[in-house]
Amino acid sequence: MEYVYASLLLHSAGKEVNEENLKKILEVAGIQVDEARVKMVVAALKEVNIDEVIKQATAMPVAPAVAPAQAPQPQAAPAEEKEEEEEKEEVSEEEIAEGISSLFG
Repeated sequence: MEYVYASLLLHSAGKEVNEENLKKILEVAGIQVDEARVKMVVAALKEVNIDEVIKQATAMPVAPAVAPAQAPQPQAAPAEEKEEEEEKEEVSEEEIAEGISSLFG
């Protein structure tokens, strides 16, 4: 994930995302650089329009955090149902993270 973050930092600074710049960012951050991963990330990002990917990622609809006031409030569910709902939410967040990370190789 650090490699993607470093790439995004370079992009937002207006610098070219290349092996040399990526290595510098990672080294300054105190991360041990893996040459193979650097090459893979740079190669994967060559054909990617990072601005477009960011735009699509931020344009994804987000469910409201608070239910509307008019919505009827359900009675308290048993503990098992609450745990299942929490597990479902965790999986969906992980799936989203995997989807976004797959965009960057």
